[in-house]
Amino acid sequence: MTSLNPIRTVLVDDEPLARKSLRTLLKPHPEFVLAAECKNGPEAVALLNAQPAELVFLDIQMPEMDGFGVLARLNRPLPIIVFVTAFDQFAIRAFEVNAVDYLLKPVEDARFTQALARAKSLLERQDTGQLEAKLLALLAEREALEKQPPTQIFARRLAVRSGSRLIFVEVEDIDYIQANDYYSAIHIGPKTHLLREPMKELEAKLDPAKFIRIHRSAIVNAERVRELRHRPSGGYAAVLQDGTSLSLSRARWEQVQAALSS
Repeated sequence: MTSLNPIRTVLVDDEPLARKSLRTLLKPHPEFVLAAECKNGPEAVALLNAQPAELVFLDIQMPEMDGFGVLARLNRPLPIIVFVTAFDQFAIRAFEVNAVDYLLKPVEDARFTQALARAKSLLERQDTGQLEAKLLALLAEREALEKQPPTQIFARRLAVRSGSRLIFVEVEDIDYIQANDYYSAIHIGPKTHLLREPMKELEAKLDPAKFIRIHRSAIVNAERVRELRHRPSGGYAAVLQDGTSLSLSRARWEQVQAALSS
Protein backbone atom coordinates (compact mmCIF):
# COMPACT_ATOMS: atom_id res chain seq x y z
CA MET A 1 0.00 0.00 0.00
CA THR A 2 1.38 3.41 -0.93
CA SER A 3 0.35 6.83 0.26
CA LEU A 4 -1.66 8.98 -2.11
CA ASN A 5 -2.48 12.61 -1.64
CA PRO A 6 -5.17 13.08 -0.56
CA ILE A 7 -5.62 9.94 1.55
CA ARG A 8 -8.87 8.08 0.87
CA THR A 9 -10.76 7.80 4.15
CA VAL A 10 -13.94 5.89 4.99
CA LEU A 11 -16.16 6.26 8.08
CA VAL A 12 -18.08 3.22 9.32
CA ASP A 13 -20.63 3.73 12.10
CA ASP A 14 -24.31 2.85 12.49
CA GLU A 15 -25.04 6.11 14.34
CA PRO A 16 -25.63 9.14 12.06
CA LEU A 17 -24.51 11.58 14.77
CA ALA A 18 -21.27 9.66 15.28
CA ARG A 19 -20.54 9.80 11.54
CA LYS A 20 -21.34 13.50 11.52
CA SER A 21 -18.91 14.07 14.41
CA LEU A 22 -16.10 12.23 12.61
CA ARG A 23 -16.89 14.05 9.38
CA THR A 24 -16.62 17.38 11.19
CA LEU A 25 -13.31 16.40 12.77
CA LEU A 26 -11.93 15.30 9.40
CA LYS A 27 -12.91 18.48 7.52
CA PRO A 28 -9.99 20.71 8.67
CA HIS A 29 -7.49 18.15 7.29
CA PRO A 30 -7.46 18.54 3.48
CA GLU A 31 -4.82 15.83 3.05
CA PHE A 32 -7.55 13.32 3.93
CA VAL A 33 -10.49 13.00 1.57
CA LEU A 34 -13.77 11.50 2.75
CA ALA A 35 -14.32 8.80 0.14
CA ALA A 36 -17.45 7.26 1.68
CA GLU A 37 -19.56 6.68 4.78
CA CYS A 38 -21.09 3.30 5.71
CA LYS A 39 -23.93 2.82 8.17
CA ASN A 40 -23.43 -0.90 8.88
CA GLY A 41 -20.96 -3.76 8.64
CA PRO A 42 -22.16 -5.50 5.44
CA GLU A 43 -22.23 -2.17 3.60
CA ALA A 44 -18.67 -1.46 4.73
CA VAL A 45 -17.39 -4.86 3.60
CA ALA A 46 -18.99 -4.51 0.16
CA LEU A 47 -17.67 -0.98 -0.35
CA LEU A 48 -14.14 -1.50 0.94
CA ASN A 49 -13.60 -4.73 -1.00
CA ALA A 50 -14.80 -3.04 -4.20
CA GLN A 51 -13.14 0.34 -3.61
CA PRO A 52 -10.16 -0.05 -1.24
CA ALA A 53 -9.43 2.86 1.08
CA GLU A 54 -6.24 3.75 2.88
CA LEU A 55 -7.73 4.75 6.21
CA VAL A 56 -10.91 3.49 7.88
CA PHE A 57 -12.49 4.71 11.09
CA LEU A 58 -14.39 1.59 12.17
CA ASP A 59 -17.02 1.46 14.91
CA ILE A 60 -16.87 -1.65 17.09
CA GLN A 61 -20.45 -1.87 18.37
CA MET A 62 -22.76 -2.27 15.37
CA PRO A 63 -25.81 -4.52 15.00
CA GLU A 64 -25.78 -7.45 12.55
CA MET A 65 -22.00 -7.28 12.01
CA ASP A 66 -19.63 -5.59 14.44
CA GLY A 67 -16.27 -4.02 13.69
CA PHE A 68 -14.38 -7.27 14.17
CA GLY A 69 -16.75 -8.98 11.74
CA VAL A 70 -15.95 -6.30 9.17
CA LEU A 71 -12.21 -6.72 9.73
CA ALA A 72 -12.45 -10.48 9.23
CA ARG A 73 -14.15 -10.06 5.84
CA LEU A 74 -11.92 -7.40 4.30
CA ASN A 75 -9.58 -8.23 1.44
CA ARG A 76 -5.84 -8.11 1.98
CA PRO A 77 -3.87 -5.94 2.19
CA LEU A 78 -5.86 -4.23 4.91
CA PRO A 79 -6.28 -0.48 5.11
CA ILE A 80 -5.12 1.34 8.22
CA ILE A 81 -7.87 0.73 10.76
CA VAL A 82 -8.64 3.11 13.62
CA PHE A 83 -11.28 1.52 15.83
CA VAL A 84 -13.93 3.70 17.42
CA THR A 85 -15.78 2.55 20.52
CA ALA A 86 -18.12 3.99 23.13
CA PHE A 87 -16.73 1.53 25.67
CA ASP A 88 -15.70 -2.07 25.27
CA GLN A 89 -13.44 -3.33 28.03
CA PHE A 90 -12.10 -6.29 26.04
CA ALA A 91 -11.50 -4.17 22.95
CA ILE A 92 -9.65 -1.39 24.76
CA ARG A 93 -7.42 -3.87 26.58
CA ALA A 94 -6.77 -5.82 23.37
CA PHE A 95 -6.04 -2.67 21.36
CA GLU A 96 -3.47 -1.53 23.88
CA VAL A 97 -1.79 -4.95 24.09
CA ASN A 98 -1.60 -5.21 20.29
CA ALA A 99 -0.62 -1.54 19.80
CA VAL A 100 -3.64 -0.94 17.55
CA ASP A 101 -5.04 2.59 17.37
CA TYR A 102 -8.49 3.33 18.79
CA LEU A 103 -10.65 6.31 19.69
CA LEU A 104 -13.13 6.55 22.55
CA LYS A 105 -16.50 8.20 21.96
CA PRO A 106 -17.11 11.08 22.19
CA VAL A 107 -13.98 11.56 20.11
CA GLU A 108 -11.77 14.47 21.15
CA ASP A 109 -10.31 16.76 18.50
CA ALA A 110 -6.71 16.40 19.71
CA ARG A 111 -6.92 12.60 19.88
CA PHE A 112 -8.46 12.44 16.40
CA THR A 113 -5.67 14.62 14.99
CA GLN A 114 -3.12 12.32 16.63
CA ALA A 115 -4.70 9.29 14.92
CA LEU A 116 -4.56 11.08 11.55
CA ALA A 117 -0.89 11.97 12.05
CA ARG A 118 -0.03 8.37 12.91
CA ALA A 119 -1.86 7.07 9.83
CA LYS A 120 -0.18 9.63 7.55
CA SER A 121 3.25 8.72 8.94
CA LEU A 122 2.67 5.00 8.31
CA LEU A 123 1.56 5.65 4.74
CA GLU A 124 4.46 7.97 3.98
CA ARG A 125 6.94 5.39 5.26
CA GLN A 126 5.03 2.64 3.46
CA ASP A 127 5.14 0.85 6.79
CA THR A 128 1.65 -0.65 7.00
CA GLY A 129 2.68 -4.33 6.92
CA GLN A 130 3.50 -4.43 10.61
CA LEU A 131 0.16 -2.80 11.44
CA GLU A 132 -1.67 -5.38 9.34
CA ALA A 133 0.07 -8.15 11.28
CA LYS A 134 -1.10 -6.56 14.54
CA LEU A 135 -4.66 -6.27 13.24
CA LEU A 136 -4.69 -9.94 12.21
CA ALA A 137 -3.27 -10.96 15.59
CA LEU A 138 -6.03 -8.95 17.28
CA LEU A 139 -8.65 -10.64 15.11
CA ALA A 140 -7.27 -14.11 15.92
CA GLU A 141 -7.36 -13.28 19.63
CA ARG A 142 -10.98 -12.17 19.38
CA GLU A 143 -12.02 -15.27 17.44
CA ALA A 144 -10.31 -17.56 19.96
CA LEU A 145 -12.14 -15.81 22.79
CA GLU A 146 -15.51 -16.21 21.07
CA LYS A 147 -14.95 -19.98 20.78
CA GLN A 148 -14.56 -20.31 24.54
CA PRO A 149 -17.66 -21.13 26.59
CA PRO A 150 -19.27 -18.01 28.08
CA THR A 151 -18.10 -17.08 31.56
CA GLN A 152 -20.81 -16.57 34.15
CA ILE A 153 -20.39 -13.30 36.02
CA PHE A 154 -21.91 -13.39 39.49
CA ALA A 155 -23.14 -10.43 41.52
CA ARG A 156 -20.76 -8.80 43.99
CA ARG A 157 -23.37 -6.41 45.40
CA LEU A 158 -27.15 -6.30 45.61
CA ALA A 159 -29.30 -3.17 45.67
CA VAL A 160 -32.01 -3.21 48.35
CA ARG A 161 -34.50 -0.56 49.41
CA SER A 162 -34.43 0.91 52.89
CA GLY A 163 -37.34 3.31 53.18
CA SER A 164 -36.83 5.94 50.49
CA ARG A 165 -33.17 4.98 50.05
CA LEU A 166 -31.51 2.43 47.83
CA ILE A 167 -28.57 0.84 49.59
CA PHE A 168 -26.01 -1.68 48.36
CA VAL A 169 -25.00 -4.76 50.31
CA GLU A 170 -21.91 -6.83 49.66
CA VAL A 171 -22.81 -10.39 48.65
CA GLU A 172 -19.96 -11.82 50.73
CA ASP A 173 -21.53 -10.26 53.86
CA ILE A 174 -24.78 -12.22 53.45
CA ASP A 175 -25.36 -14.98 56.03
CA TYR A 176 -28.45 -16.55 54.48
CA ILE A 177 -31.51 -15.75 52.37
CA GLN A 178 -35.08 -16.88 52.96
CA ALA A 179 -38.16 -16.78 50.76
CA ASN A 180 -40.77 -14.33 52.04
CA ASP A 181 -43.88 -14.36 49.81
CA TYR A 182 -42.90 -12.36 46.70
CA TYR A 183 -39.72 -11.14 48.39
CA SER A 184 -36.38 -12.58 49.38
CA ALA A 185 -35.28 -11.78 52.93
CA ILE A 186 -31.53 -11.16 53.00
CA HIS A 187 -30.01 -11.70 56.45
CA ILE A 188 -26.76 -9.93 57.32
CA GLY A 189 -25.93 -10.21 61.01
CA PRO A 190 -28.86 -8.75 62.97
CA LYS A 191 -30.23 -6.91 59.92
CA THR A 192 -32.77 -8.17 57.40
CA HIS A 193 -33.29 -6.57 53.98
CA LEU A 194 -36.24 -7.35 51.74
CA LEU A 195 -35.56 -7.66 48.04
CA ARG A 196 -38.49 -7.88 45.63
CA GLU A 197 -37.04 -10.73 43.64
CA PRO A 198 -37.95 -14.45 43.60
CA MET A 199 -35.46 -16.86 45.11
CA LYS A 200 -34.91 -18.63 41.80
CA GLU A 201 -33.82 -15.43 40.04
CA LEU A 202 -31.69 -14.34 42.98
CA GLU A 203 -30.01 -17.75 43.18
CA ALA A 204 -28.92 -17.44 39.52
CA LYS A 205 -26.99 -14.26 40.40
CA LEU A 206 -25.01 -15.91 43.19
CA ASP A 207 -21.86 -17.98 42.83
CA PRO A 208 -22.92 -21.62 43.48
CA ALA A 209 -19.47 -22.32 44.91
CA LYS A 210 -20.25 -19.85 47.72
CA PHE A 211 -24.04 -19.95 48.11
CA ILE A 212 -25.93 -23.22 48.48
CA ARG A 213 -29.67 -23.83 48.15
CA ILE A 214 -30.46 -25.99 51.18
CA HIS A 215 -34.25 -25.82 50.92
CA ARG A 216 -36.79 -24.45 48.47
CA SER A 217 -37.09 -21.48 50.84
CA ALA A 218 -33.46 -21.00 51.93
CA ILE A 219 -30.00 -20.25 50.53
CA VAL A 220 -26.94 -20.11 52.78
CA ASN A 221 -23.48 -18.64 52.52
CA ALA A 222 -21.31 -21.79 52.65
CA GLU A 223 -18.71 -20.05 54.82
CA ARG A 224 -21.33 -19.42 57.51
CA VAL A 225 -22.30 -23.09 57.94
CA ARG A 226 -20.92 -24.62 61.13
CA GLU A 227 -22.56 -28.05 60.95
CA LEU A 228 -25.30 -30.19 59.47
CA ARG A 229 -27.41 -32.21 61.85
CA HIS A 230 -30.39 -34.52 62.21
CA ARG A 231 -33.20 -32.92 64.16
CA PRO A 232 -34.56 -34.98 67.07
CA SER A 233 -38.07 -34.40 65.75
CA GLY A 234 -37.05 -35.64 62.32
CA GLY A 235 -35.62 -33.90 59.28
CA TYR A 236 -32.34 -32.10 58.87
CA ALA A 237 -30.88 -28.69 59.69
CA ALA A 238 -27.95 -26.49 58.72
CA VAL A 239 -26.56 -24.66 61.73
CA LEU A 240 -24.74 -21.40 61.10
CA GLN A 241 -21.80 -19.92 62.99
CA ASP A 242 -24.12 -17.69 65.05
CA GLY A 243 -26.32 -20.63 66.04
CA THR A 244 -29.13 -19.98 63.56
CA SER A 245 -30.77 -23.27 62.58
CA LEU A 246 -32.28 -23.54 59.10
CA SER A 247 -34.30 -26.39 57.64
CA LEU A 248 -32.35 -28.59 55.26
CA SER A 249 -34.36 -30.50 52.69
CA ARG A 250 -34.00 -34.30 52.88
CA ALA A 251 -33.61 -34.36 49.09
CA ARG A 252 -30.70 -31.93 49.32
CA TRP A 253 -28.84 -33.54 52.21
CA GLU A 254 -26.18 -35.36 50.18
CA GLN A 255 -25.83 -32.52 47.68
CA VAL A 256 -25.28 -29.93 50.44
CA GLN A 257 -22.88 -32.23 52.32
CA ALA A 258 -20.81 -32.71 49.15
CA ALA A 259 -20.81 -28.98 48.38
CA LEU A 260 -19.59 -28.07 51.86
CA SER A 261 -16.90 -30.75 51.76
CA SER A 262 -15.39 -29.61 48.46
